[in-house]
Amino acid sequence: MKTIPVSKLLPGMFVQSVTKQTGCIKVKNQGWVKTQASINKLEKAGVLEVEIDPDKTIVESIPVNESTNTTPVIKKYDPWQRTHNFDHEINKAKKIYNEAKTLQLKAFKDIEAGRNIDIAPFKELASGFIDSVFRNQDALACLTQMRQKDAYLLEHSINVSILMSIFAKHLGIEKNIIEQLTTGALLHDIGKIKIPDEVLNKPGRFTEAEFEIMKKHSLFSKEILEEAGLTGFAVDIAGMHHERLDGNGYPFAKKGDEISQYVRMASIVDVYDALTAERVYKAGMEPIKAFKILKDGCPNSFDGELLTKFIQCIGIHPVGTLVRLSSQKVGLVIQSNPTKPLKPVVKTFYNAKHSHYTEVQDLDLSSKKTQDTLESAVNPKEYNIDLDKFYKNSILP
Repeated sequence: MKTIPVSKLLPGMFVQSVTKQTGCIKVKNQGWVKTQASINKLEKAGVLEVEIDPDKTIVESIPVNESTNTTPVIKKYDPWQRTHNFDHEINKAKKIYNEAKTLQLKAFKDIEAGRNIDIAPFKELASGFIDSVFRNQDALACLTQMRQKDAYLLEHSINVSILMSIFAKHLGIEKNIIEQLTTGALLHDIGKIKIPDEVLNKPGRFTEAEFEIMKKHSLFSKEILEEAGLTGFAVDIAGMHHERLDGNGYPFAKKGDEISQYVRMASIVDVYDALTAERVYKAGMEPIKAFKILKDGCPNSFDGELLTKFIQCIGIHPVGTLVRLSSQKVGLVIQSNPTKPLKPVVKTFYNAKHSHYTEVQDLDLSSKKTQDTLESAVNPKEYNIDLDKFYKNSILP
């Protein structure tokens, strides 16, 4: 962050906040200053100094001619920008995902032994997630779909962390805030380690008494993070991701404006991953069905505007979703298409009509050369597909 006088503010700079003024103007949202006219309005309103994020300045100098100065051309922020291709990034993504599992297991053991957890490695891990997401979010997004039935507690927090990172990037939130959100998401369910196994792993509905026990996990998460020295947004996410806008959430029964944007984001992502997760006692729900349940929870439980942005962010058929094409080819979505959500890149490997595996092929459904269209998401059990085997042979290094 850098504080500068408003006279030094230029089109294309990202304004974080107003730090000094003679008036009482409020900047409702962080964002880029697009025109000189906007800067003039700030000066007229009495703004003297602003805090900017130099890393987000988007100005490209293009010479008009030899006798004139350069003209600033503002590029629109592109949350979908990829600097690495999927096949290159998946190697790094898989490595950091495995590191996350190891770190989570260590944290569980520390808590069981009565030791405080070490926050520093989690912050470093969060930073690694963010770097991967900014290089190519599809790689880590794909890994969130590669679930083990008996590893829900371990993988859920990792997946929520990855999805929070992608979501925050999509909203243009600054990186130091994304790191806090990603760290909080990584540890949001750490308090479940203090819940008795017979309650935590119960396959059916909880009794009223069991649910009261289960509800304590978010308070435990908050306490664990505070005891480890963590503060701010990360602790808010851990302690309040089950709060709901109508006040019917827990543990504090907060409602409306008492629930921050970041906690609202976390509550959406947490429920989405829980609904789509493969568990020992239930199959994972298709993303589109999970979206419907979340939509039904608006506006009482979830923020409808944020939910719409989340769906736009990860796609109707998120990366990692198994889909069937009009040619009856079956494959995995490996690259999202923000402008044409129903035309992603699909890695095909199975023929549904003839019930046999085929040569692996990448199909860009937006290409004019491809006649295939996406029909629907499918469950691997529908065709007796060993998806784990496919992941290992065709996706992962």
